[in-house]
Amino acid sequence: MSAYAESASTVQAQLALRQRWLEGWRRPAVGAIILVYLLYVADAITNYSHGSDAVIGEAVLAAFAACWVGVLALSRQAISARFWVLYCVLVGLFLAELPFAHAQAFVMGVFIALVAVPVLGRWSAPLVAALALGALLLPPAIPSWHVSFDGALDDVTPVAIPIAALMAYTATQVIRSSEALAKARAELALLAAENERIRIARDLHDLLGHSLTTITVKAGLACRLGATDPVLGLREMAEVETLARQTLTDVRAAVGNYRDVTLTGELAAGRELLRAAGIAADLPHAVDVVDPAHRELFGWVVREGLTNVVRHAHASTCAVRLSASSVEIVDDGVGGTAAPGNGLYGLRERVAAAGGVVDSGPLEPHGWRLLVSLATCAAA
Repeated sequence: MSAYAESASTVQAQLALRQRWLEGWRRPAVGAIILVYLLYVADAITNYSHGSDAVIGEAVLAAFAACWVGVLALSRQAISARFWVLYCVLVGLFLAELPFAHAQAFVMGVFIALVAVPVLGRWSAPLVAALALGALLLPPAIPSWHVSFDGALDDVTPVAIPIAALMAYTATQVIRSSEALAKARAELALLAAENERIRIARDLHDLLGHSLTTITVKAGLACRLGATDPVLGLREMAEVETLARQTLTDVRAAVGNYRDVTLTGELAAGRELLRAAGIAADLPHAVDVVDPAHRELFGWVVREGLTNVVRHAHASTCAVRLSASSVEIVDDGVGGTAAPGNGLYGLRERVAAAGGVVDSGPLEPHGWRLLVSLATCAAA
């Protein structure tokens, strides 16, 4: 497995683990820990309610705690009617607790806001404001609640509600941003892995297409020479063995992404390939005219172009012409195939990545031309 594929699988595993944590039992379990703050409400019930009223108040508080954990679990899933029904029950239990816990019941408003904010976002502001104002204005307005109000607030709940809501909103945005970043990393890793796969497939096609064509041509030549010139035939077969070993090395290098292609090397190999195929070669012996930045790309062009000449052209002559920013391959054969193969597609991708263009087509009265030009890049 390549490093890109390993990275993609690692990021996907991390994203899956994150989703399981957020959507599994752990999140409600952690959220249930803060229910300890409802002890303030329980204490208020014992202070303000007695007998059966205290029992009812504690039962309402217990139901509120259980309902809040259920709402918290549903808030990470697709919001459905079950969530809103349970949320309305939660609000109803809060309202039912007011006669038993008095002003301290507004602590339950903090829990209501903590669930509403992640779901509604900024649209939860009216609800948060209503809870905060209720905690601020309702206790002084009911004398039977025995709230001392001398211009200063004895209860911090009116402040705690908007602060808790703001913290919940911030935490939600951070979590969502983290999820988006994790998903983007996973997509980039997958894209990198796919690009790596395409690169390996393209390189293997170019390497094996050229090498196997050369091996086939030279093996056929060795067979023809076997009867008339065994010594030369054996020499050709020895070259076939050497080429096969080199091809194996090239394939391993391509998979490892350290395959070096040189224009000089491809011209030399192409000259030998054309000779073995019986095609007169007019190839340059020097590459000094070519911009050094373009030589590796032009090496791939020469490799693909000469391989196609031997495979498809049935030509008797072939010429390669070089300039600082272009390479042209022409032959006098029957012309290329109507539909370009994978090799030409891969070549177009290489050239396009370098900012150049590929122009290929038949010549009159016969023959074929492949022209790769990077003149636009040179001009830039």
